Amino acid sequence: MLLLKRKFIGNALMAFSLFLLIFIYYPLVNLYLFPPKISEFSDKSFYIEIPKINIKTPIIKNVDPFNEDEYRASLQKGIAQAKGTYLPDRDGTMFLFAHSSDLPWRITRYNVAFFRLPELQRGDAITIFKDGKEYKYKVTDKKTVWPNEVSFLLNAQKKQLILQTCVPIGTSLQRLLVFAIPIK
Repeated sequence: MLLLKRKFIGNALMAFSLFLLIFIYYPLVNLYLFPPKISEFSDKSFYIEIPKINIKTPIIKNVDPFNEDEYRASLQKGIAQAKGTYLPDRDGTMFLFAHSSDLPWRITRYNVAFFRLPELQRGDAITIFKDGKEYKYKVTDKKTVWPNEVSFLLNAQKKQLILQTCVPIGTSLQRLLVFAIPIK
């Protein structure tokens, strides 16, 4: 009788563990294997498109990256353009950031547009649309840095695009930076 109880409890714990793993990782696996179709959105005055990783989403202007309430609200609607960085029609660095993921039970509540950002490689195309004009960029480099490393923003006069997300996926341990330069 005692052996039967232990077997039942052991099987129940294994079943619960399996359920928990599926519950936690299903949204991430589903997002990776079956990416959402390129979204349609109402305000098409400022948005980014990256065909290689199936991104087409609005850019929210002038978001303070140091104000968590402000950037969390903005990241629910799209990708954030950091306050104090340049827009594509100006000479200088444009810095865009977005989630790669969130807690599994909240993943669909946030825009996780940069989930597949690590897949970008040198030479990949990025297009930004602003007020009916197209600005094309080519990826030149990728770096993983610690959250306090911000030296890459010191040369803000350089005409470039920097995309940022957190890595590894589902954490905020480090930041992945993708650098791109404008192409004619």
